[in-house]
Amino acid sequence: MAHTFDETITSRERLREVIGGQPSQSSADKAIDRIDEACARFIAAAPFVLIATRGEDGGMDISPKGDPAGFVRVLDERTLAIPDRPGNRRLDTFENVLDNPQVGLIFLVPGVTHTLRVSGTARIVSDPALAETMRVKRHAPSLILVVDVQEAFMHCAKCMMRSGLWDPDAWDRQPDVPTLGEAIIAHAKLTDSLREVEDRISDSYRTKMY
Repeated sequence: MAHTFDETITSRERLREVIGGQPSQSSADKAIDRIDEACARFIAAAPFVLIATRGEDGGMDISPKGDPAGFVRVLDERTLAIPDRPGNRRLDTFENVLDNPQVGLIFLVPGVTHTLRVSGTARIVSDPALAETMRVKRHAPSLILVVDVQEAFMHCAKCMMRSGLWDPDAWDRQPDVPTLGEAIIAHAKLTDSLREVEDRISDSYRTKMY
């Protein structure tokens, strides 16, 4: 179904005209080209990061990664290391990096409304010595995503405040959310029962976390 709109913005000039000006000097200058002490402290507190990549066909992907806080290691001010954990074996992030090494990261800390954005280029490495330092529940990662940092900056809290993401009072106002099992059956066109699919998911959570 085609949609029509009053206007589609097609130039930077028109974009700025609609928004109403340029960013403040502090916003324009806040990006740095390394992981400084403030960024390192945020990463050490973050149990969750989103990784954006682009595939050979130009398609975008965003993959969530989570582990105990500090699981992303700051190897030096320009290098981050992210352990890979067992998943669905689609390998979207890794296959995209093989085609296009550019990545974008957003780090989140529960209860903290500002976030950290990092961009750079990535490599997929196998390094047993580094992997040993990333063991969780006796399991070391087989592969590690190493990011060479090109830009880092803190993102303001407005989006988190608007969404109420960390506000428990807002959580019970969410609409009906499909279970993962319901979504898998619909998207993969499975004939399995919901109980069968959700039992497999639960078993995976119990036995294949690490």
